[in-house]
Amino acid sequence: MKAALFHGAGQRLSIGEVQIANPGPREVLVRTMAAGLCHSDLHFIDGAYAMQGPAILGHEVAGIVEKVGEGVIGLAPGDHVIGCLSVFCGHCGFCTTGRPYNCDHQHETRRDDSQPFRLSQGAVPVAQFYELSAFAEMMLVHEHALVKIRRDMPFDRAALIGCAVTTGMGAVINTARIGVGATVAVIGCGGVGLSAINGAAIAGAGRIIAIDIQKDKLALARQFGATDTLDASGIDPVEAVREMTRGGVDHAIEALGRKRTAEQAFEMLAPSGVATVIGMVPEGQKLEIDPVALLYDRRLQGSNMGSNRFRVDMPRYVDFYLAGRLHLDLMISQRLPLEAINEGFDDLRAGRVARSVITFGS
Repeated sequence: MKAALFHGAGQRLSIGEVQIANPGPREVLVRTMAAGLCHSDLHFIDGAYAMQGPAILGHEVAGIVEKVGEGVIGLAPGDHVIGCLSVFCGHCGFCTTGRPYNCDHQHETRRDDSQPFRLSQGAVPVAQFYELSAFAEMMLVHEHALVKIRRDMPFDRAALIGCAVTTGMGAVINTARIGVGATVAVIGCGGVGLSAINGAAIAGAGRIIAIDIQKDKLALARQFGATDTLDASGIDPVEAVREMTRGGVDHAIEALGRKRTAEQAFEMLAPSGVATVIGMVPEGQKLEIDPVALLYDRRLQGSNMGSNRFRVDMPRYVDFYLAGRLHLDLMISQRLPLEAINEGFDDLRAGRVARSVITFGS
């Protein structure tokens, strides 16, 4: 099969042929139909997070089941599916207490050293990214990496649910649990931030302040439900938010993955406010906060893939889209062939797009 190969930080991806194994017990072979380009992938390409090559990146994905292995339950050839990096074992302490996104037995969903590699080039193994590796024509994954969806859902929009939507909406609905009438600030209006804005609007937030330095993204944020926008390119967003809200917001969502913006999310809180950091702040960096602010019941928290129960959440998000409540059509800036993947990441790095999607032949 054809795939985009990662060879190391700072290097362009290359298009090459990769061998993929047949599904073993509880494994599913999926024909990839669409895969989104996410900042999480870009962090590894640019070296903010470490990974050895060769590997196939990509984790925001939708496709069609081709084959299933022995013991697979609930999936069959021809099913339309979304992949999720929150692969779960189903029986550990986290899985059995409603937190499968924190599963700590994921080694059980991978092949061990006695089994053939899922992905390879000759005798050389090709690493699987987040147990998915979506930048390829096919994927071989554990059944617990997939959820079946309605056949009337377009694949390119379904792929966005695999990460951007689940991360952004989930952080609002599952992690922060934003209430009706709450004031919310969202820092960063890419795919994840726009999903958080959309989720806050669906949850009934009273005021949603979108913050970015790109005017076109701020205009887009309005269409996703933002009631106010702030161009942070020439102002202090913390001071501006505090002035707009007479003291700060109930919730701040950081969707960029930067040290300073994560700190700003905490700084713009009202007493008893909660800052939720969604973005992947580069490894090794530390956040600095004023401990006095904690005395006023302010909280800073993370969110792992929107605290998802993806086999429940993702079909609901599909329903939201098909009911006209989730604005995925507006999120896709461009559709690209696999051969243009590097140019797509260049656009993402430069902040020119909300989301680019790689589409594969039918």
